[in-house]
Amino acid sequence: MQTRFVFSAPGRTELSGNHTDHQHGCVLAAAVNLETTAEVRLNGTDVIRVASEGYAPVEINLHDLRVHEDEKNTTAALIRGVAAEFVRRGANVQGFDATVRSSVLPGSGLSSSAAFEVLIGTILNELFFGKSLTAVEIAQIGQYAENVYFGKPCGLMDQTASSVGGMVFIDFKDPAEPVVEKLAFNFEKTGYALCIIDSRADHADLTDEYAAIPAGMCAVARVFGKHVLRDVSEEAFYARLPEVRKQCGDRAVLRAMHFFAENRRVQAQAAALRTGDFAEFLRLVNESGRSSWMYLQNIMPAGASAHQEMGVTLALCQKLLNGRGACRVHGGGFAGTSQAFVPADMLENFKAGVEAVLGAGSCHVLSIRQAGGIRVE
Repeated sequence: MQTRFVFSAPGRTELSGNHTDHQHGCVLAAAVNLETTAEVRLNGTDVIRVASEGYAPVEINLHDLRVHEDEKNTTAALIRGVAAEFVRRGANVQGFDATVRSSVLPGSGLSSSAAFEVLIGTILNELFFGKSLTAVEIAQIGQYAENVYFGKPCGLMDQTASSVGGMVFIDFKDPAEPVVEKLAFNFEKTGYALCIIDSRADHADLTDEYAAIPAGMCAVARVFGKHVLRDVSEEAFYARLPEVRKQCGDRAVLRAMHFFAENRRVQAQAAALRTGDFAEFLRLVNESGRSSWMYLQNIMPAGASAHQEMGVTLALCQKLLNGRGACRVHGGGFAGTSQAFVPADMLENFKAGVEAVLGAGSCHVLSIRQAGGIRVE
């Protein structure tokens, strides 16, 4: 009987749909060629041991899968949460030792946490559940672990993109059964490079900033007796705008405006990719970036003045692109990364220009990975 295995799960990049998933909206995302891997050995016990490179080892006893408040925001919480949901679904989860390595750097905006959740979910699905769960179901379990055990109110985009692989359009209108379409678009033939630029801003103490975005959008939805903005009529929103402003405040109103426009934009970008109209896709990338800055307001934390790293990063990208390509904030915002689509003939100068200001290693040139979470033969 085989007792040693290797697994891999990719990081992801959000192509469009900035802060739409938690409102049951649409997103475009893609798995990338940075990955989290695990060498796994069954240990014959009821303990999962994970040793992640650069971190203290973690042990999870499978007889204790309740939420631990003192584990919030830790790797242990993610492992325990994923294992708990597999057990609840009937999996015969057993102990194993895993040595984990990752090229998806924490804070890179490429979702190292989702890649880790998908990695653990893929291990449990392959070894203890007869591969009975779909890639989307593994993603949902990862989100559950992050929401309930880890304590972060994330949507489902990151986990789905990592688990499914390739370039995907996802409609979260029914989060229990999201519609996932893998787009047959060959990015490598566009003549553009996909770059992720590290703003070098600190993620510390930003949890409240991130949480305020879905909270504000949901507050607007409640004015209409709904839980999320996807269930609110845009026409009704604008018809009752004075009332919504009074009840929710202008920042929540502007963020709702972003959601309605961004949700339409994602669908238009998916349509452009289906027909091969990459120029239209890029135009909408820039439009998305402007909306995130002006309406969603996730470029700089409230009150920031001396430190506006993300704003400077985006302004620098726009300057270097000089009217070509496209750029936008990437992922949650406030800190982390921006995304740029750079014409191949500009790539060398673009990368050099970015790193001259933000430092060596701040510009990552990526490719799309077709495989999601997998067992490596």
